[in-house]
Amino acid sequence: MSFSQSGAFDLSSLAKPRPEQGSAAADSGVVYVIDVTEADFQQVVQSSLSHVVVLALWSPRSQQSIEFNEVLARATSAYGGALQLARVDVDANPGIGQALQVQAVPFVAGLIQGRPVPLFQGTVDAAEVTRFFDELVRLAQQNGLTGRAQPSGAAPEAQQPDEPQEDPRFAAADEAYARGDFAAAIAEYERLLTESPADAEVAERLAATKLYSRVAGADLNAARAAAADDPNDIDAQLLVADLDVTGGHVEDAFARLLDVIRRTSGDDRDRVRERLVELFTVVGLTDPRVAQARRSLAAALF
Repeated sequence: MSFSQSGAFDLSSLAKPRPEQGSAAADSGVVYVIDVTEADFQQVVQSSLSHVVVLALWSPRSQQSIEFNEVLARATSAYGGALQLARVDVDANPGIGQALQVQAVPFVAGLIQGRPVPLFQGTVDAAEVTRFFDELVRLAQQNGLTGRAQPSGAAPEAQQPDEPQEDPRFAAADEAYARGDFAAAIAEYERLLTESPADAEVAERLAATKLYSRVAGADLNAARAAAADDPNDIDAQLLVADLDVTGGHVEDAFARLLDVIRRTSGDDRDRVRERLVELFTVVGLTDPRVAQARRSLAAALF
């Protein structure tokens, strides 16, 4: 199983009081719950590229965790597919619990674009669950993740027949990503982009996959230490910028690379500029943070 908590998204703002955001609509009665095993866990990680996944680790030996699964299911339903609850029986699937370094159940974490977001261990009341879920959705939206999961327990008439289907062009790349073969996924997206150079979705998927391949297994603290120790280490600065983008610290990532561009020249400058432009694609070219960074880049270059 390929999974690491290194460079996880930061949800530390939950430790402080914040204005009430308001959750999604009231419970719709539609279910967005799946049961996950070690055999299909990588598919769940892959699905977090299109919508937010909430992992709930529980044990049939813990009545508390069994009952809390119901609380989580009801809360998830209220988001209309913006969140999908993935339940993991840790007794039957210990490898997932080990990957997440779980000490006790229930344990709840989010997955956004393949990256873990630790939420809480133990039970909390329904209002607290909603507060965590609101923040999770907000973080996903900041990272351009706005897709919705398909219902898993709706009656046929409650299904959304007009929901767009997965583009078959991406099947080979998706399969490669699911098995952890980033090189194959990148090669497939590059092939598609050669065939359709103006296809923005292909370009975005390619840039995102390259990003995930670079940060896979990276240790955020070690990366930051290396970048601080040697500001002239281009590789170290690029890695921290990548990790900042996956962690939602987009402006910090852009500012770091713009600073490097201002004090370098030649091949080093070109390399950093190319990475910055690639991160623009990942974040989204219509994002106002990208527009501001583009202006700063033009000023730095000319």
